[in-house]
Amino acid sequence: MEIVNNRYTIQGLDLLDVVNEFGGPLYVYDAAKIGQQIENMKAAFPDMKLKIKFACKSLTNISILKLIRAQGAELDTVSIQEVQLGLKAGFEPEEILFTPNCVSIDEIKEAVKLGVMINIDNISILEQFGNEYHDTVPICIRLNPHIMAGGNSKISTGHIDSKFGISIFQLRHLDRVIQRNKLNVIGLHMHSGSDILDAEVFLRGAEVLFEAAMDFPNLKFIDFGSGFKVAYREGDVTTDLQELGVKLSKAFKDFCNNYGRDLEIWFEPGKYIVSEAGYFLVKTNVIKTTPASVFVGVESGLNHMIRPMMYDSYHDMVNISNINGTQRIYTIVGYICETDTFGVDRKLSEVHEGDIIAIKNAGAYGFMMASNYNSRLRPAEVLIIDGEAKLIRKRETLEDLYKNQVEIEIS
Repeated sequence: MEIVNNRYTIQGLDLLDVVNEFGGPLYVYDAAKIGQQIENMKAAFPDMKLKIKFACKSLTNISILKLIRAQGAELDTVSIQEVQLGLKAGFEPEEILFTPNCVSIDEIKEAVKLGVMINIDNISILEQFGNEYHDTVPICIRLNPHIMAGGNSKISTGHIDSKFGISIFQLRHLDRVIQRNKLNVIGLHMHSGSDILDAEVFLRGAEVLFEAAMDFPNLKFIDFGSGFKVAYREGDVTTDLQELGVKLSKAFKDFCNNYGRDLEIWFEPGKYIVSEAGYFLVKTNVIKTTPASVFVGVESGLNHMIRPMMYDSYHDMVNISNINGTQRIYTIVGYICETDTFGVDRKLSEVHEGDIIAIKNAGAYGFMMASNYNSRLRPAEVLIIDGEAKLIRKRETLEDLYKNQVEIEIS
């Protein structure tokens, strides 16, 4: 998003014109930014056998998935429904990694039938899988490296008390299950969480995986997950991908020399690819002054974007209707009958009722975590691609709330 002739624009399109055309609230995605982020990943690992597996839980709109596939990335999924969406979007089964958590063996079997790469993160499912398939279906194993990433337990998945992955302290047990069932393990996986700043965190995790990998003779790839930090506000420190690329590439090459052959290196960026490409446009319903605050009440809430309430995440905001207005302090809140505060004590150009507020970094886990709470309708989604704004998801209607309900006669 940039300012051109005193208007906020994406690819030359005035965002006020976009929201006037499609209505609000509205999620808007910049295809050029998504492509740029994927190219940044490729540039950081230029001489590696790299595979980028987009973590589609961050944004599964089929048009977005098609765009990402066209950019040369593949797919990381966490549910059988995401697998099916990926196939519908045109991904080949071998391009899809399936990394579920706490699902039944029946869901795993369904994924096997679809031909995707299975990534198993607990010994119970591994034993059931071995009883069913033995070495006929190659698999990946997700390990828990016991590394706290990002400093926030809500978004860290690799610490000792996490439900994700098989503990590195269970490697002996893991090996027995694999040998007993003659399982063919061709990949090792680690994901320690989000908002990782320091390349050293990846390197510590890499050391864990490299040591464990020496006991797996049939490996074809090692998957380091993701967790790259993006900028949520001006001046934010972000993951230095170039530094990570240099350091991790060297460590990986050294490992491959010791292992005896070159392996593929995989990553699963989700937020990194789509977060900064997304904007959530909401209209101001009311300006409400209290003895302590001036509230900007908008036509949305935690039903459309729950991350600020669920994770205390910061999202920068701008008043795109009044670019040059006097800067004032506001608390931006939603219309849900809960505490749904988007931001406290934010400086915005003076806001009037009817003004459009753009919430930044809304591309990841924005629409995906939306709900119909308070019987509110979910918003539309628009993709700006090649200088055109295209509707990629219709706004819900009241009929959508009715359609799966079954009315019964009550006397």
